[in-house]
Amino acid sequence: MASLADALLDLREMDRLARLDTPIHRLEPRAKVLATALFLAVLASFGPREVSSLLPLALFPVALAALGGIPFALVVRKVALGLPFILVLGAFLPWLERMPALQVGPLVLSAGWLAYGSLLARGILAMATATVLVAATGFGEMCAALDRLGAPRAFSQQLLFLHRYLFLVGEEAERARQARALRAAGRPLSAREFGPFAGHLLIRSWERAERVHLALCARGFEGTLPKRVQGRFRRREWTFLLGWATFFILCRWRPLPVLLGSLLPGGAP
Repeated sequence: MASLADALLDLREMDRLARLDTPIHRLEPRAKVLATALFLAVLASFGPREVSSLLPLALFPVALAALGGIPFALVVRKVALGLPFILVLGAFLPWLERMPALQVGPLVLSAGWLAYGSLLARGILAMATATVLVAATGFGEMCAALDRLGAPRAFSQQLLFLHRYLFLVGEEAERARQARALRAAGRPLSAREFGPFAGHLLIRSWERAERVHLALCARGFEGTLPKRVQGRFRRREWTFLLGWATFFILCRWRPLPVLLGSLLPGGAP
């Protein structure tokens, strides 16, 4: 439960960071969402065994975090939170593809290890970029940008409600944890107690969500959130978007291994 409290603190920290005034924060949210979508598309277009070719793409989240004042420690914590899922997802690749694919000195790497490394690199870059996007834009502004870009209204609103509901569940879980800690005298939660505890938490969260829904209806909520004031694309948004698009295309057209090979004596032109 302590990790849940830490995750909530990180989410609140990201909401605070979204209110900063930096060159990245001042960009129209649609420009950042489109650049991130193009980044993810290029990231997914590489072959399943390419690892070094993905390295130049790390410049995108690093540059946005540096220019937007996003602490790298926060990005590392959010990436570490999702990293175990990627490690488990590709854990069997080294055993499924045992054909030798790369020799580094005396070490011979199989195709499975290259695919595992590529999956890990893609996952880290995707999670880091998503974290920076939310911290430099704000979840509400990002959902509004998706709505203005033509995403289904139900999709963007469900994302926004999910973000808000995470705080609701987290607060109820923290209250339940404190109440149990006071009654358990420091005894850890056993596996047999986890089921009733989770069910009690679900019921408490559901009841509070109903109270929130009734409060929204009392204020005129009819199933759709009011539209935000639309911004417009100016020169800096077009410069940001076209500049990163050019960089992504160059990374895809001229991967790093090919570029380094052309610079070495006797390398391919």
